[in-house]
Amino acid sequence: MGVNSVVFGCKGHSLTDWEKGFFSEVKPYGYILFARNCDTPGQIKNLISELKSLSGNDDLPVLIDQEGGRVARLRPPHWRKTPPAAIFGQIFDQDQEKALRATYLNACLIAYELRELGVTADCAPVLDLTIPGAHEIVGDRSYGATPEKVATIGAKVIEGFLHSGIMPVVKHLPGHGRATVDSHKELPRVDTSRDELSSHDIKAFKLLNSAPWGMTAHVIYETIDPQNIATVSPTVIEQVIRDEIGFEGILLSDDLSMKAMTGTYEERAKAALLAGCDLALHCNGDQQEMLSVAKGLQEIDSTKADRLDLAWKLRQDNHIEWDEALNELTEIISPYWS
Repeated sequence: MGVNSVVFGCKGHSLTDWEKGFFSEVKPYGYILFARNCDTPGQIKNLISELKSLSGNDDLPVLIDQEGGRVARLRPPHWRKTPPAAIFGQIFDQDQEKALRATYLNACLIAYELRELGVTADCAPVLDLTIPGAHEIVGDRSYGATPEKVATIGAKVIEGFLHSGIMPVVKHLPGHGRATVDSHKELPRVDTSRDELSSHDIKAFKLLNSAPWGMTAHVIYETIDPQNIATVSPTVIEQVIRDEIGFEGILLSDDLSMKAMTGTYEERAKAALLAGCDLALHCNGDQQEMLSVAKGLQEIDSTKADRLDLAWKLRQDNHIEWDEALNELTEIISPYWS
């Protein structure tokens, strides 16, 4: 049996016997860590070592959501407190050069911490726009209200990650900023005109269409596909993400266990992969859900494997001087955030 087109989460600080057996049989492409999996640096290294041993892959894809601000799985006292995206947007409005330098330094510092643990990818930057009246699920995770600003800052995050050996995953294609409900809990519907979406939300991603990895949005765009969220919409993925945006990178679904999705977990996984996602993502470590997801998977064929390999080769092996970078970053952001 080959490697399957899925990224799974696990339950705790170490693998259970059931997880060891399940992962050995299903052979996921990679894994994602959450706060429940993260206690100390040594514990995380041991968990990743377990996952590597099961997979036989020493460069195993291990993802995490370490955006900064509210969305940070690694927190003090073992890891640095990281600013939310909106802070870099505020600095950008005052001094673009300083903002971009701070963004790059912050990305390098995050990457340094992740690499020390064995994590290989960060689900960031968020390229969703700040939209008045929208749900706060995006909020200060956004760099700003215009696609040009968001893409300019986002490009520095991508640069910092790739220079420092971490794979960036831009999200949420083709734009989650207008959602008025949280897709973790409800189904967001956006009825904005196609032209408005193209000139704003979609444009942010189009400006960064060379990003190597991206994550879909669990959002219905009424004027594009009124029936399906982007994650399971061939129309959105083919016509908007692949064609209009021009995104040729690896497309990862958002979490299959979010309430915006319907159907069995087998159906959710099948639908995401058939619609055009390269990889399905299931995060919560629930045994019954994972067993169902496993029934809906596809093995990674040679074409997809080649695309995945090409993406990982974009990472470089640069190292920063931690104290020097942290001091410079602190000097720039301290008037805005502490």
